[in-house]
This record gives sequence, C-alpha cells and structure tokens, in this order.
Amino acid sequence: MSDSDPDVIVVGGGPAGLSGALFTQKNGLETTVFDTDETWMHKAHLFNYLGIGSRDGSAFMETAREQVDSFGVERRQEEVTDVTETDDGFRVETDDGEEDADYVILATGANRDLAESLGCDFDGDIVDVDVTMETNVADAYATGAMVRAEEWQAVIAAGDGAAAALNVLTKEKGEHFHDFDVPADADAVFESMADEE
Repeated sequence: MSDSDPDVIVVGGGPAGLSGALFTQKNGLETTVFDTDETWMHKAHLFNYLGIGSRDGSAFMETAREQVDSFGVERRQEEVTDVTETDDGFRVETDDGEEDADYVILATGANRDLAESLGCDFDGDIVDVDVTMETNVADAYATGAMVRAEEWQAVIAAGDGAAAALNVLTKEKGEHFHDFDVPADADAVFESMADEE
C-alpha cells in the first residue's frame, strides 16, 4: 500500500458509512468514503431519530457530510465496482482506478453484491456479522440494511457504522477503544477548526 492510500475505505455514504468514517478519521485513521449519493435518506423525513426531532432526510445528509468533511474525511463521488482481498488488506476498484486500504466498511444499503463478491458469509439473504459488524473476512465490515432484514432505520445504520469503526480502532490501538468526548474536547476541536480557517 502506498503512503497516499487510506487506512480505511468506506463504501457507501449514508448514515452507516458516514458514521463509521467519522469515528475512524476523528481518531487518527485516514479514511476515504466512496459514495453514489443514492441513499434512501433522500426519500426520508426523520421523526424517529433520537435528538433530531423533525428533519428532512436530504438536509440530515448535508449536515452529516459537513461533519465528516470537517474532520478531514475524503469523500469521492464514485461507484465501487469491486472489492478484493490483497496481501495487506483490500483493494477497491472504481471506473476511475483502484485504491488499497487495511480495512473496508461496506455500507451499501440493501445491495449486498460487494459483500458476496468479497466472499462474506450470508445468513439467508443478509450478510452474517458479529456484534462488531465484522464479517467472516477479517477486517471487512458490513453495516446497516446489508445485515438486517427489513430493519432499515437511519439510527440503527449509524450505530452499525460506529460499531464497525470502534472495532477497527480497537484493533489498531491494541486495547478496547472508546470514543467518549467531554465539553472540553469539543471546545478544543472548535478552536482548532477556527485556527485552520
């Protein structure tokens, strides 16, 4: 893998993918998201997402994208055509080229084609994962609607993305990892962002 390759590639830019990307990038892992912007959130209106109240799905996605961008996640508007294992991790292919990473988080909604071609186990029609969202393919994660039959909720998907990211971070840090911020942490982040502008 070259120095310019990310540590983590996320395939899919809905709530699961962006949540996973936020956690990994925020905690020091270079993260790239490949997204086609075909998330179901554009058809949604959130009344059932804790802490949101009432929010148009597209407006929610705009805020989510701004948040991950503020932490330095690289987002690419490209469709991933294949994901394969390499000696050092994974290779993601698009029509524009390929990129390698140590970890891959699949967050492609109900489209499970990439998980199938990667060799992930299935339980019926859904991708089989453990509680950390890791598949049988080490360091490959599946999230959201890929791993649930008809339980397609933005808040669940975001939690799945966070669970995958925390497991990646636990592996990288060599101990159980928590991402728990306190008000002083937020103040420091906002001061840092202001200094960069």
